[in-house]
Amino acid sequence: MYKIIGADGKEYGPVGADQIRQWIAEGRANAQTKIQAEGSTEWRLLSEFPEFADALNAAVPPKYMPPTTAPVKTSRAAIASLVLGILSFVSCGLTALITSPLGLILGLVAINKIKKSDGRLGGQGYALAGAIVSGITLLLIPFFAGLLLPALSAAKQKAQTIACVNNVKQLALAIHMYASDNHGRFPTATNWCDAIFDHAGTDKVFQCPAADSKKRCHYAFNAKLSGIEAERADPDTVIIFESDAGWNASGGPELAPPKARHRQRFVVAFADGSVRQVSETELKQLHWEPEDEPQ
Repeated sequence: MYKIIGADGKEYGPVGADQIRQWIAEGRANAQTKIQAEGSTEWRLLSEFPEFADALNAAVPPKYMPPTTAPVKTSRAAIASLVLGILSFVSCGLTALITSPLGLILGLVAINKIKKSDGRLGGQGYALAGAIVSGITLLLIPFFAGLLLPALSAAKQKAQTIACVNNVKQLALAIHMYASDNHGRFPTATNWCDAIFDHAGTDKVFQCPAADSKKRCHYAFNAKLSGIEAERADPDTVIIFESDAGWNASGGPELAPPKARHRQRFVVAFADGSVRQVSETELKQLHWEPEDEPQ
């Protein structure tokens, strides 16, 4: 008969050898279990009793299974927030108006989800960085706009001026083409737009992009050249100039717009086909009269 001390520190028995072997098989006793044989006062290890060697060898110790932990996933919203934040800061333009609010919202949403995920979601640093960068960019948008708007305005004005210069060149060329087809004479001033329309190619040539789009024509013909022979016109004589008088308008510098459209400059074409941008003072001093009849 035997007594044992269980894993809970309590003494069990006396029991027979078969009961000890059963406890070994059940895992309730092992080689380190303290056991006392009947008639003895000494507690010894179970492994020291040869009669239980076979039972101990037959007992398969349970394999250690480490606790499984699901891998932490990085929040996609956190990554997206950081990417949008960087894009908004780098672009510093109209794109930032879209990317910075989205980056800020996604960052805040990601931080909230990560906190509630009990460790299943990661990427809080990404979300925090994305929200901060997006927020800073959002605050700086008015500053960026203040820097960009003058540049955009200047670029727009330059493009409009270039388009106007090209229009005036084409109109001057169309007038000379008309003269070539009509015995060398310029069109009559009262219907010059109608007369050269086919030679101009498109009605867009008659419209300056910086002027009122409701009007069909933004240029005027020098009335002094009405119907005269092209050869009589001095090369420096004004032939086409900017005006708000409308379709088939003709006259002199009095028809010029009250305010110059291109940085205080008026676009003017001359009889030789050249084009210049002149101030209001220069406009009035230009050559408006054709040459006299040769003697």
